[in-house]
Amino acid sequence: MARFFDSHAHLDSTDFDVDRAEVLARARAAGVGAMVLVAAPRDLVEAARPLALAETDPDLFATVGVHPHDAARIEDHWWAELERLARHHKVVAIGETGLDYFYDHSPRDVQRAAFARQIELGRSLGKPVVCHVRDAHEDAHRMLDEAGVGRAGGPDGVIHCFTGNAEQAAAYAALGLYVSFSGIITFKTAGPIREAVRVVPRDRLLIETDCPFLAPIPMRGRRNEPAFIVHTAQVVAAEAGLSLDGLADQTAANARTLFSLTAP
Repeated sequence: MARFFDSHAHLDSTDFDVDRAEVLARARAAGVGAMVLVAAPRDLVEAARPLALAETDPDLFATVGVHPHDAARIEDHWWAELERLARHHKVVAIGETGLDYFYDHSPRDVQRAAFARQIELGRSLGKPVVCHVRDAHEDAHRMLDEAGVGRAGGPDGVIHCFTGNAEQAAAYAALGLYVSFSGIITFKTAGPIREAVRVVPRDRLLIETDCPFLAPIPMRGRRNEPAFIVHTAQVVAAEAGLSLDGLADQTAANARTLFSLTAP
């Protein structure tokens, strides 16, 4: 059976409070091995939830950071606590951070300031940065380039849940970044995203669920969960010219490289 690596999941979400153990069991039955539980907190209590869950299972890892939607919530005293949490050995990345100019839930200048500070936290701790980018590729690419993300001396990084086009994907890959594809790639309207897979070097490809959001076809309309990653993987494999097992092996190896994890 293929061994998938879900590189971006929100299993700490309250959506899973009733049946989290069953969700994990279904993931393993579907061939999902390791998972990274990505932080998107609205306060410091929520910031610690992914790590608390990751500590309960050797196959779970966590991130620490603040989503661009909530950048305006950050208070000065948050930064010391975020850094403290981020130093934990089960925290493998900073984020998700980035820029979202589609919703603009936080002012754009505040988003950029929070993004820059989290990139710097990744640099100082030697941990990669998980980037959320929506309708903000020009500014995000410029900031990542100027900060040296993906290059020697800078932190590694991944553009999670990529929703741009092939040109934008190629530009991120040229910086040395990883590009991750979610269930959106299975949607009928996702032709440009499927084209983007073809220009991302195989050693920079990742797959994710972003659960509980963005369930892939044929699970659309349901709560997403890690077991559903196989549907995303099938589409990415076809576009990348790989077998399903080959895609699983490649993306799992890539994730372990990005997150500095040893092979299972």
